[in-house]
Amino acid sequence: MRGKRMEGLVPEMDVSALDMQARREILLRSPVPATMVRMADALFAAGKGLDAVRLVLEVASHQLNDWRFSVAAATALLRYTVRYDIVEALLRNVHRHRPDDVLAQVLHAYVQLMKGDVGGGLALFSALMRRCFDERAMICEYMSMALLRIGQPEQTLACLQSYLESGPMTAAILNNLGCALERLNRSAEAIPWYERALALEAGRPEISFGYANTLLKAGRLHEAWPLYFERALSVMDGTAWYLSLPRLRPGNDVAGRRIILFQEQGLGDTIQFIRFVSDLLAKGAEVTILVPRPLVRLLAQSYPGVSVHETGWIGEKERYDYGMPIPDLPYVAGVMSMQEIPAPIPYLRADPGDVARFAAMLPARRPRIGLVWAGERREGAADVLADQRRSTTLAALGAAVTPVDAVLVSLQFGAPRGEIAGWMGQAVCDPMVGVRDMADTAAIVANLDLVISVDTSPLHLAGAMGCPVWLISRWDACWRWGDAGDRSPWYPAMRLFRAQERSFAPVLGAVGAAVRDWSGRWHAAEADGNDPQPVGPARGTGLAR
Repeated sequence: MRGKRMEGLVPEMDVSALDMQARREILLRSPVPATMVRMADALFAAGKGLDAVRLVLEVASHQLNDWRFSVAAATALLRYTVRYDIVEALLRNVHRHRPDDVLAQVLHAYVQLMKGDVGGGLALFSALMRRCFDERAMICEYMSMALLRIGQPEQTLACLQSYLESGPMTAAILNNLGCALERLNRSAEAIPWYERALALEAGRPEISFGYANTLLKAGRLHEAWPLYFERALSVMDGTAWYLSLPRLRPGNDVAGRRIILFQEQGLGDTIQFIRFVSDLLAKGAEVTILVPRPLVRLLAQSYPGVSVHETGWIGEKERYDYGMPIPDLPYVAGVMSMQEIPAPIPYLRADPGDVARFAAMLPARRPRIGLVWAGERREGAADVLADQRRSTTLAALGAAVTPVDAVLVSLQFGAPRGEIAGWMGQAVCDPMVGVRDMADTAAIVANLDLVISVDTSPLHLAGAMGCPVWLISRWDACWRWGDAGDRSPWYPAMRLFRAQERSFAPVLGAVGAAVRDWSGRWHAAEADGNDPQPVGPARGTGLAR
């Protein structure tokens, strides 16, 4: 959501719109646990997670004799963070005052699962289900959410199906069953469960968003986009001036209109969807794009007819007719099926001077293969767990793809890049030390013959540039890659390698065998006097011809 999709639901909490100072004053003057949670929700939604944690802990520390605040604080922290140490301290305070509180015991079992004690956590949940008959639905909601978050959809499905034989049905339980099926790449089967959940709670936004994502994964874009459009936006600054602009919708006349497109969700989402800005330009719109600094130069050089600024740029609201989050672009462009995704690629381009500069840093020998083994490390609870599912290590990827008769080039960013220092295998060239932004990364990609990556932004960049790219997809594939298949209409030069289990080991073995075959064919073509430079992967082998 970044993760903006919940992997299971807990009982719903409303969101407040009060400012920070007002929250603190109200809570310290007239403390109410539910109000504290609503205020924390609002801060997290506005991208102010640290402020939310501080507020919750400040209020809870002033109310240690009221166990209700410790339970509420623990619940809020579990929704958004992985600070299980703080949660356990809060739950110990609850136990001192109210040792038989069911919700506190449920949260304790939940934390055990999240910390990796699956057997212990499930034993606690099972005991609670037997002992607290009237609370079975709430207990099952938390248990199924925990199992989903730690990557156990099979067990989630089995538990929920067993529960539904005799337990009371709730929207959260139906949602979590749909979520488990979607995680198992059985999206068509998941859809009716989401629909049943919405029949019980039509206004619950998390369920609608999960339903929209599942429809997208099933390829039913015409049904998905209107629901996806209604999502709670995930932006870094929930108070940004452009959020108060009228939101561009399908059917609005854009000729001669000034439109602001702004970053929402991750860098990969922006790279995937920005291709549709051409539709607005073709219809006569004047477009301004606001994105994080790493994307500014790349988009400016790829779309010279567009004004591109860094997020946080202060513009004049009165100058603009519409605002729109970038992931809305395919919906507004009228792309209602996978077959309608526009084919023209590349749509992102590297600067020729930058390409030459990085070419001088790379070994002359070909072919060159770029590697990305981990995604961006984030802080939100759902994002941290999703990143654990999508990422591997250089040690694991390197062992799988080497030795190979090719130059290995790191495209890895962030903290995982430090793993190169401890890598003892085939040499990995690391030009990322000289990278300032995604425009520089694009210049490196322009010098490569193949990119192998987990599901993160350099993967999208390579696809958008038309570079042959292999995706190592986690077993619970993101909606954009569908339930099955080794190709994607989003990026014609992409080949998908899908993990079939939580371990990456088998799929990495398949990638290793394929890349050695690819390298052999590349060198054979070169020896025959043919041009070995890749223009796209051949079906079934990934061979670039």
